[in-house]
Amino acid sequence: MNQEKRLEGKVALVTGGARGIGKAICERLAAEGAALAIVDIMLETAQETVDGFVAQGVNAAAFAANVAKMTDAETTIKNVLDKFGKIDILINNAGITRDTLLMRMSEEDWDAVLAVNLKGTFNFIKAACRPMMKTRSGKIVNIASVVGRMGNAGQANYSASKAGVIGLTKTTAKEFATRNIQVNAVAPGYIQTEMTGKLSEAATAAFLQVIPMKRAGTPEDVAAVVYFLCSSDSDYVTGQVINIDGGMLM
Repeated sequence: MNQEKRLEGKVALVTGGARGIGKAICERLAAEGAALAIVDIMLETAQETVDGFVAQGVNAAAFAANVAKMTDAETTIKNVLDKFGKIDILINNAGITRDTLLMRMSEEDWDAVLAVNLKGTFNFIKAACRPMMKTRSGKIVNIASVVGRMGNAGQANYSASKAGVIGLTKTTAKEFATRNIQVNAVAPGYIQTEMTGKLSEAATAAFLQVIPMKRAGTPEDVAAVVYFLCSSDSDYVTGQVINIDGGMLM
């Protein structure tokens, strides 16, 4: 018996979709039938990921953009509309870290993280909302973080940016609700990625100590919740922030 692909005919744009959590989200959405617009600051990186999807029969295309630039966001949305004709799903996943204690943090490190993580999310929501409003349909999922809710020493810029994403999520959810556009966020905790793989054994042990489930999450754990928020099962869910953290923050 053929399993129904519940996102068949949908077009999903994923920023930072070439690697890590973003790629896992792309894999899950593609498995459910969605076409993919994969955005990365490096076109070559995005194209390599797209080539892998195309080889599996997925309708996918790569787009280069610096999410921190509004002109890049506007151009990308236009190019995606030219390629696919519509945008049903927007996943704001692109993000960076520049970790250090606040007393040592440079203005440049503060500005860079806020520009990509928060302003980049704003840019793509603003650029994509009009096409969604015209069709009176859309799903927007922003990737926040548990540190945006609880803080974390050495991550003043990152935690502030993700707290901003949470506030932006709630506000845009209220603004877009009557247009049938649901806006939600997920807040991953300690997830096994290339970034967390660089942590010391002591740092990893410290994280696991405060996670009731005593294990790290996987990018696929995040992708599963994002898929729910992109599916019709979440049509009455908006303005929410769902922790994906093994119980670390309750």
